[in-house]
Amino acid sequence: MRVREATSDDRTAVANVVDGAALAVDDDVLARSLDESETLVAVSDDTDRVLGALVLDGDRIAAVAVRRRRRGQGIGSALVEAAAERRERLVAEFDADVRPFYESLGFEIDAVEGERERYRGRL
Repeated sequence: MRVREATSDDRTAVANVVDGAALAVDDDVLARSLDESETLVAVSDDTDRVLGALVLDGDRIAAVAVRRRRRGQGIGSALVEAAAERRERLVAEFDADVRPFYESLGFEIDAVEGERERYRGRL
């Protein structure tokens, strides 16, 4: 597995991975992220199949998603680490169930004021 910048040819695969993880990314954000080379994909070495995707909107992680059968293999971590190499800081908002993922990557985490079970992390 390797991480690379997504191209416009990857748009459908990125959208499918994000949708499969039940995440919502605005079409305009995805289009801009692809146009500005801010979307990263993890692909298989042999087939170049998209296994996971990370959509950046500036320094904000709009979405990070991995195909269901490939979760738990370090793909999401590799995507976030690759994004961190490209940015001075990263910010993400997420639900409680993925808090351990962001904690394991060293994010400083606070509760989002006024929103139950929602957190904001900064790296």
